[in-house]
Amino acid sequence: MIKETNSLKETIDFGIELGKNSKRGDVFCLVGDLGTGKTMMSKGIAMGLGLNEDEITSPTFTIVNTYDYLEKPLYHFDVYRINDLSEMDDIGYEEMFYGDGVCIVEWADMVKDLIPDNATWIYIEKNLDKGLDYRQIKINE
Repeated sequence: MIKETNSLKETIDFGIELGKNSKRGDVFCLVGDLGTGKTMMSKGIAMGLGLNEDEITSPTFTIVNTYDYLEKPLYHFDVYRINDLSEMDDIGYEEMFYGDGVCIVEWADMVKDLIPDNATWIYIEKNLDKGLDYRQIKINE
């Protein structure tokens, strides 16, 4: 599936739909260069699960933010700062990746060997020829 968005709002709205249609055990793997919209897509998914926009913060320094009070718990990872896969063990990723919540993993290609086989891979790309806010979003399930 390929989705094209032309604004930040469209990217977030697409994420909201993904979040609303998610089920327990879903793992969304976000891949893209810096500034492509991984965090905005994450915000949308989280909003689709019931979070307010101001509740959602990037886990850039903490690696994972847990929202376990939702109907479907959300585990939002940003693994950009992971240097060794063993660091994921220290976080207890398996309980989250293989649990009954929903996971979002930004920079998932950096930990691809740990990702469950049933994960949904989302590749986000810019194309400046089509505008500053244009994004092509490819989903591989």
